[in-house]
Amino acid sequence: MLKLFKSACATGLALGLASMATAQESIKIGVIEPLTGSVAYNGQAFVSGAKLAVERRNAAGGVLGRKIELVIEDGQCQPANSVNAAEKLIQRDKVVALAGAFCSSATAAVMPVAEKYKVPLLTGVSSKADLTEKGMQYFFRSAETDRLMSKTFSKILAEKLQLKTVAYIGVNDDWGRGGVEDFSKDLSALGVKTVMKEYFDHGATDFYTLLTKLRASNADGVFVAAETQDGAILVKQFKEFGLKTKIFGVGSWATADFVGLTGDASEGIYAAVPYASSLPGEANKAFVERYRASYKEKPGKYGAAGYNALNIMVEAIARAGKAEPEAVRDALRKTDYTAPNGRFRFTDKGEGYGFDVVLVQIANKEPRVVAEAATEKP
Repeated sequence: MLKLFKSACATGLALGLASMATAQESIKIGVIEPLTGSVAYNGQAFVSGAKLAVERRNAAGGVLGRKIELVIEDGQCQPANSVNAAEKLIQRDKVVALAGAFCSSATAAVMPVAEKYKVPLLTGVSSKADLTEKGMQYFFRSAETDRLMSKTFSKILAEKLQLKTVAYIGVNDDWGRGGVEDFSKDLSALGVKTVMKEYFDHGATDFYTLLTKLRASNADGVFVAAETQDGAILVKQFKEFGLKTKIFGVGSWATADFVGLTGDASEGIYAAVPYASSLPGEANKAFVERYRASYKEKPGKYGAAGYNALNIMVEAIARAGKAEPEAVRDALRKTDYTAPNGRFRFTDKGEGYGFDVVLVQIANKEPRVVAEAATEKP
């Protein structure tokens, strides 16, 4: 009898410990971002924002009685590397959801992997318009599209900069080509003539041949689709070349990293972005203060993108009531998240809308808001 009692106690203790371990086990979310390469500045900023969101949630008790754990992989903005990262995160690390993979071409490559394993994938950055037109059931986007930015700001830019002719320069990937095509189409419809279209590869360091073509085009304005490292080098060489063409575009122009790298060369540039630290409102003011306290600088569009994406995902897990991929996917569809830059919801295709987008101009090394608009439901 005593032996049976001891055995029962041991079994009960083991079950209790197992139950406690399960209760304390973290909920893992996979993050695929470029942490090395020519867009590492931007990928690291996304991760910083994501970590801030998770730290705040965990400090408040986590979700479902458990802590959130980010498992971060370097996708390098390369499709093959990003697919490998997704496979590892899903099969080895057993994540319940994915955030990533920054560049539209990398995200497009990861989407079928997420669909195959039935794991929700949320991109806070990839803006190629057709990503949400592929019929994927586990894909969501909390980012602006190139088409949206062009439709919202082309007319304002044409009038404000008095554009008659425009040259277009973009990084040679899905996002860069998409941005050039969208803005050139909308500006052409407004009577602005296209005089040049040129592309460069990620990691380019010499833009002088391209800038010689720009000078010869005699364009009133130049549209540029570039991220921090590439864009900073291009803008500095643009100023060294003595060009006076008005610069506007999409990318990381309004971030602290970009302004820090370019210095005075960034003055006067116009940028169409989904977020700027200078946005009005108490919610954004509080976010800027939290971000600056953690990272000693103001957030840019990618820090805000990481912060919003992880808050959206964690809220979905809480709403699902369980950390299971399919339940999280269903809960994502019911998103109604108030962010520093507006209110996020999703269409049936997983397209985010409701949040604010802004046109800014760099003045005294700060992004000054020129125009602001809330995104309408597509």
